[in-house]
Amino acid sequence: MSLLERLNNDMKQAMKNKDKDKLTNIRMLKAAIQNESIKIGGDLSEEDELTVLSREVKQRKDSLHEFEKAGRQDLVDKVRAELKHVEIYMPDQLSEEELSAIVTSVIAETGASSKKDMGKVMAALMPKVKGKADGSLVNKLVQQHLS
Repeated sequence: MSLLERLNNDMKQAMKNKDKDKLTNIRMLKAAIQNESIKIGGDLSEEDELTVLSREVKQRKDSLHEFEKAGRQDLVDKVRAELKHVEIYMPDQLSEEELSAIVTSVIAETGASSKKDMGKVMAALMPKVKGKADGSLVNKLVQQHLS
């Protein structure tokens, strides 16, 4: 089942359950996917859908950080709820240990030895962990392994 089909089914269920928050978030996700589809000019692949979802998660995490810094607990709670609804559609996230093992194997594959090679490692690594790990965590682990 494609992501759009899943969103449509969940949207119908949210309407039946009168769950306004979930319905709003699903509609927002559908709009983001449809906007990307229009931008590309065709149907999205699974990878494109994952890119859109990752972007939505990153936007919410950035907003969450800013609202926490500003002391806006009302907005923090709202964004946390949105983030929870969006993360349902993301693939299972890799643990730090699993990610560390992947980073080590990619460093060995690329022959990287110093922080100068970080771009080469990240270019090879990101397609393997796309949507399954937070980019900042990946970046931190690569830096740790290369130092």
